[in-house]
Amino acid sequence: MLFNIIKNRRSVFPQQYNTKPIARDTILQVLEAANWAPTHKKTEPWRFKIFQDDAKLRLGDFLASTYLKEIEKPSEFKAKKISQKFKSSHTVIAICMQRDLNERVPEWEEVAATAMAVQNMWLMCTELGIGCYWSSPSLIKYTNDFLNLEKGEACLGFLYMGYYDEPIEKGYREPVENKVKWFSK
Repeated sequence: MLFNIIKNRRSVFPQQYNTKPIARDTILQVLEAANWAPTHKKTEPWRFKIFQDDAKLRLGDFLASTYLKEIEKPSEFKAKKISQKFKSSHTVIAICMQRDLNERVPEWEEVAATAMAVQNMWLMCTELGIGCYWSSPSLIKYTNDFLNLEKGEACLGFLYMGYYDEPIEKGYREPVENKVKWFSK
C-alpha cells in the first residue's frame, strides 16, 4: 500500500485545483505526517507558516509586486501568473527550516530533514486526494520580513494545496538498475 502511494505521488498544480475547501483538521493531519520525518540529533528543523483566504492573497500580491520591482525586465503576464497561483490554491504553506543555532549538525542535514518532512506531507496529500506542488522560486530570498522569520530560519519554498477533479498523469521512472552499482568484497 505504501509503495502505491509513493508511486502515485505527483505534482498537481494550482491551475488544476477546484474550489473545494480543505478542512483544518485535514491540514493538521498533513502537518502531523511532516512532524514524523527523520531528524539527526532531533533538531526537528521544519517550520510551516499556513496561508489561507486573504493572507494567501496578500502573500501572492507581495511576491508579484516584488517580482515587478526586483527583477530586471519583468513582465506583467508573469506577475499575474505568480499572483494566480495563490488565488487558485486553497492553502499555501511556506516551508521553512530553522537552523540549529548550536550547529550540532551540518546545514545540509537540516535542509534534508525539512525536505523529508515535505515528502511526508506530499505522501499524506496523495493518500487524502489533495493535490500539492512544492515551488522554490528565486523570490523567496525577499520573504524574510514578510514571513517574520526567526534568527537562523530560512524559507525553502511554498507548498500549494488544493483538491482537484481531473485524473493526474501516470508517472514514469527509468529502471532503478540504471542508477545502481553493486559492490561486494
